[in-house]
Amino acid sequence: MIGIIGFGRFGKLMARYLSEDFKVLVYNRTDKSSEIEKIGAYSASLRKVCRQDFVVLSVPISQIKAVLKAIVPILKKDALVIDVCSVKAYPTRWMKELLPETVSILPTHPMFGPDSAADSLEGAKILLCKERISATLYDKVKSYLSSKGLVIIETSPEEHDKQIAISLSLTHFIGRSLSELGATELSIDTEGYQRLLHILDVVEHDTWQLFFDMHQYNPYAREQRMAFMQAMEKIHTKLEKG
Repeated sequence: MIGIIGFGRFGKLMARYLSEDFKVLVYNRTDKSSEIEKIGAYSASLRKVCRQDFVVLSVPISQIKAVLKAIVPILKKDALVIDVCSVKAYPTRWMKELLPETVSILPTHPMFGPDSAADSLEGAKILLCKERISATLYDKVKSYLSSKGLVIIETSPEEHDKQIAISLSLTHFIGRSLSELGATELSIDTEGYQRLLHILDVVEHDTWQLFFDMHQYNPYAREQRMAFMQAMEKIHTKLEKG
């Protein structure tokens, strides 16, 4: 059985897919039992969720540390704890520091969400960081994910955060900026503008908390954000000078 902590947009998507193959128990701070049962999972207490062999943390990055501290006394001795955060270095460090050595850990980042994977996981990417986990258990998880059509990317938490600071954090920064600007559909547009609106549409479905956390807890995000703004300023200056 699999336990999931958190039933936000991604927790719901994950519980729906996992329920096709496993009995899934879900804990959420607020009562969402009817929604949980509707997708084929089971609402359960935090203690019961933490007694499962696999425990997945599907909570905001800023809450991970507090959740880890809360579950330490009630985790099954040989459980595997998996996180699905969009940053990896900090959550990995926290899991290593706070969880006992008997507990295995597997940092992951599913590179898809409720919108892109609403109908299928085929071809979607998921990143795995092989940290504190036996080769046998790791291969078992990897094999299952591959069987669902997912493309596996294996890397370190640090390399993940370096690349994701550009491919995700910067993209969301641009999307949020377009939203702040008030960008909207136009009758006279271009393919390039439509692509910009697609970025805006993607980020507007995500919470501000997710956006804030991916910048706050990625040690490389600010550097990329500042470099991007400096590049825009250089271009702006060139235009002003003619």
